[in-house]
Amino acid sequence: MRQETPGERSEFGRQTRTKVPRSRLGEWQPPSDRTDPLEILALQATTRIPDLVPIRYGRMAASPFAFFRGAAAVMAADLAHEEQTGLEVQLCGDAHLSNFGGFASPERDLIFDVNDFDETIPGPFEWDLKRLAASLEIAARSRDFDEATRSSVVAQGSCSYRTAMREFATMRDLEIWYSRMDAAAIAARWGDPAGRKVTEAFQRRMAKAQSKDHLAALAKLTVEVDGKLRFVDNPPLMVPAEDLFTDVYSRQTVGNLYDALTQYRRTLSGDRQRLLAKYDFIDLARKVVGVGSVGSRCWVALFVGRDNGDPLFLQVKEAEAAVGEPFLGKSEYAHHGQRVVEGQRLMQGASDIFLGWDSFLGEDGIRRDFYLRQLWDWKASAAIDQMTPDLLGIYAQMCGWTLARAHARSGDAIAMGSYLGGGDRFDRAICRFAAAYADQNERDFQALTRAIADGQIHAVSGV
Repeated sequence: MRQETPGERSEFGRQTRTKVPRSRLGEWQPPSDRTDPLEILALQATTRIPDLVPIRYGRMAASPFAFFRGAAAVMAADLAHEEQTGLEVQLCGDAHLSNFGGFASPERDLIFDVNDFDETIPGPFEWDLKRLAASLEIAARSRDFDEATRSSVVAQGSCSYRTAMREFATMRDLEIWYSRMDAAAIAARWGDPAGRKVTEAFQRRMAKAQSKDHLAALAKLTVEVDGKLRFVDNPPLMVPAEDLFTDVYSRQTVGNLYDALTQYRRTLSGDRQRLLAKYDFIDLARKVVGVGSVGSRCWVALFVGRDNGDPLFLQVKEAEAAVGEPFLGKSEYAHHGQRVVEGQRLMQGASDIFLGWDSFLGEDGIRRDFYLRQLWDWKASAAIDQMTPDLLGIYAQMCGWTLARAHARSGDAIAMGSYLGGGDRFDRAICRFAAAYADQNERDFQALTRAIADGQIHAVSGV
């Protein structure tokens, strides 16, 4: 089959402007038949652990930004009503600004990248960018920035995405594949006198992340009992398996996970299978994580190598259908754990060495899909609530560049770069959408808080 030339691909991008004008991407008006967001959240709750669902509602009710973090399914349903460019990429599916951050590469470099892929699925590139832009607007509102400042922050993120994609359009495929953002790349791009203080703040925070590793997890999450390591009991956020069920069910659940870990090893490369074989499985606990993920089944598994000072912590996280699947079509992968892993490997510049998947028969007798990765590996997240306008603007640019790189690995950078164009028309449209959708998010947030106040929804706050 003949490959299209760069010129033909660029022309396709320009023709897409006729099909979906860039200015139209700035429009948001809730449809008359819009599904009630609280119904969407209630439907998600039906597959989750009932005792934990009130914690999810409590966390989402903390602020409009917290609500937005937990409402990926709501936004997916909304975006499904919008026109689509057809410029398809591997979507993150939940590309809000808190799902970017620093972590360790296999070479032990600290890199900045997208770091959450529970909702990854192929789809139109603008879905991710609109979610990122809306999150920037909402975060800027939470900091009480004025309208001009908020618009500037969103525009910086969009412009960074657009210019990066046009840059990737000129690069060879291998160059795109090897591109990534580490401390040196951050300093090179934003280390001019005007931005040096801002980038130095990011570098200090990312360097601090090196202390958040398996040894920090050992100190915080475990205790030693009769010479053996065990997870601490901190209900409801951390509960050892043996405390969750009766003795019979505890042994059965742990046994089921152990069997699943045996199968999970097969999803790793041979060298990593050999490394994992050096560690013995010791203990299992249920852990509550995130905002939108609360109530889904998440376990942490403890392994020990040469002695108790050589721990390995794996997060075993449930993978359900991506929120975009009802609108974009089912994933090519029948196993949702594999869907997450394959999407992550495609989008990230470097992925965790223990990233893999398997299924796990739970205490309720239902087999569910999971994916596995290390629990903490130099993880760094941005302190959104402390960011100045300049800092949030630089962070928006970092996220925009990173998202463009992730999309360029799977999509047609030439066509997308041509569609986006060299001017700021696209950026202005994204700013309009972000402001309009932030208004919608506030209305949805208020609906949740009213439902909680009226007793229609049970929520537990401060957990």
